[in-house]
Amino acid sequence: MPLVIKRTIAFAAALAGVFAAVPAFAHPHVWVDAKAEVVFDDKGEITAIRNIWQFDDAYSAFASQGLDTNGDGKLSVDELKPLADINVESLKDYAYFTFITAADGKDVDFDKPTEYWLQDNGGRLILFFTLPTKAPVKAAGSIRLEIYDPTFFVAFRMIDDKDGPIVLDGAPQACATKTFRPPDMDPAAAAALAAVPADQRELPPALQLLTEGQTNGADITCP
Repeated sequence: MPLVIKRTIAFAAALAGVFAAVPAFAHPHVWVDAKAEVVFDDKGEITAIRNIWQFDDAYSAFASQGLDTNGDGKLSVDELKPLADINVESLKDYAYFTFITAADGKDVDFDKPTEYWLQDNGGRLILFFTLPTKAPVKAAGSIRLEIYDPTFFVAFRMIDDKDGPIVLDGAPQACATKTFRPPDMDPAAAAALAAVPADQRELPPALQLLTEGQTNGADITCP
């Protein structure tokens, strides 16, 4: 059983297929509390990233409208499966908001997600999916994992719990992680982003510069 299944009480729903439909009045429009698990094989190479993304209350309520098909007041995994399928497919257009830079400075490519599902967690929706690398990534040296939206339509925040936001599953014993988070945004920059209409997915070039550095992730160092 994957570590993330043991360590997370509930996994749940969802990116709606059309991000621009989210009822919000400022940029970003969606907030995500994120955890990630870096999966190593028996050779000590990285083979996948398991993502766990919990969405904000407003987005969760919007995305789950009409999904309680049996009317019992609860959202089951089965009721959420069609949405899970659409969400995982739509994430491909955004590179899954997940990026790895190998020790040699090259970007790592991913295959489509394999294991994934959605489940309600007390009104908060969380998406769980496993994203395999196209080829094993040698872990020697320093590797950077980043989870973020370059357009800042979705604002990610790595959460803190007893295991930390980044978990190494099966890593060589001497491997270590150093988590990083984006700095607080300048009030003027935040105000400029807040003026972006809710139906505008991409940022103008000038505003795109304001979001540089708004990344989350970890530097993974192995001997």
